Amino acid sequence: MTDDLLARHRAVLPSWMPLYYDEPIELVSGSGRRVTDARGRSYLDFFGGVLTNMIGYDIPEIREAIERQLATGIVHTSTLYLIRQQVELAEKIAQRSGIPDARVFFTNSGTEANEAALLVATNHRRSHQILAVRNSYHGRSYAAMGVTGNRTWSASGLNPLQVAWLHSGDRVRGLLSRLGADEQVDAAVEDLREVLATQTAGDVAALIAEPIQGVGGFVHPPDGLFAGWKKVLDEHGILFIADEVQTGWGRTGEHFWGYQAHGITPDLLTFAKGVGNGFALAGVVGRAEVLQAVPGISFSTFGGNPISTAAGNAVLDYLLAHDLQANAARVGAILADGLRSAVGGLDCVAEVRGKGLMLGVEFVRPGTSEPDPALTNRVFEACRAGGLLTGKGGLHGNVLRMGPPLTLTEEEAREGLAILVDAIRSAAEVAA
Repeated sequence: MTDDLLARHRAVLPSWMPLYYDEPIELVSGSGRRVTDARGRSYLDFFGGVLTNMIGYDIPEIREAIERQLATGIVHTSTLYLIRQQVELAEKIAQRSGIPDARVFFTNSGTEANEAALLVATNHRRSHQILAVRNSYHGRSYAAMGVTGNRTWSASGLNPLQVAWLHSGDRVRGLLSRLGADEQVDAAVEDLREVLATQTAGDVAALIAEPIQGVGGFVHPPDGLFAGWKKVLDEHGILFIADEVQTGWGRTGEHFWGYQAHGITPDLLTFAKGVGNGFALAGVVGRAEVLQAVPGISFSTFGGNPISTAAGNAVLDYLLAHDLQANAARVGAILADGLRSAVGGLDCVAEVRGKGLMLGVEFVRPGTSEPDPALTNRVFEACRAGGLLTGKGGLHGNVLRMGPPLTLTEEEAREGLAILVDAIRSAAEVAA
């Protein structure tokens, strides 16, 4: 029983591991974009295991690729031996990355990928100084947590890096929120120059930034901001790391990678989540001269293992064969336009934002910019009651997050939209 499982969970797992919903659920089966809990209730999934189940559930092409690898009897060899699936996937990712003369290092998670990118950058520049962005999230290890600009997720003040912080693209609150897009870019670039001059010793290793901030509530800057930043970075020889853990693989609809909206090419790019479609798979890709700057031997025991890379190859092949980037743009527009039309004018909705199938709704106390996490939670619970799974996030916990599988159909988008609109309107009426 789910209730018994909840008690057992609380008895053996740490309290700082959150569980969704007032009455947590156990998901026991899934197909397409739908999952079923232990009590037999079916849900349309708009969060996909935190944007990880990118192709959906029980996809034959992916299952068959895993079964073929399992049939060989080889689940793990370590990277001390050649792994055909790993090499093939690395070739595909290097080619799609947009980075010239690219090399790929596989890990198990986005945290490890960002940790690896920071290791590479600090070695390449022989400096432990890093630029990071407020409201960001890059992982739970010490270095990744050290460049996370969100206090809720900063579980320790210990930090192996010296970090200087830049303004985020928040358009609801903050010093730059009152500016238009062009003015915001100019102000952010000016801020970068001032930070370099006043908060660093000059030899900064890298800037790490998410094109769209995931845990931060899908906040994103105006297109072109990264180009303004990179011009300044290039003047100083500072590397640019694009954290594409949530924005990669065409999820934004506009581009295959989030960084491409800014007209730049990063020096390093980290990826994770969707490429494994539930299997542990992540990594960093970068220019050979940068990625090979690590002076000692290093490898990841399970990173890029035969099973996960078999899944990754099948996921990437499926993604490209079905043009899921175009689907994300088309179906995402149904959700974004529908939300803006139906609830965007409510005085408790500060903003409907995002790109493609990466969308957020920020809730505030009516007539103010004061965050309203209580209202957000009511909407969140109402969505679940209506048969829709969503996520939460934002610096203040007041953003409803949606990252459905990229295979979401137009019919399913409209079904989910109806549940969302009803949940938001009913929760808003209670708040009023």
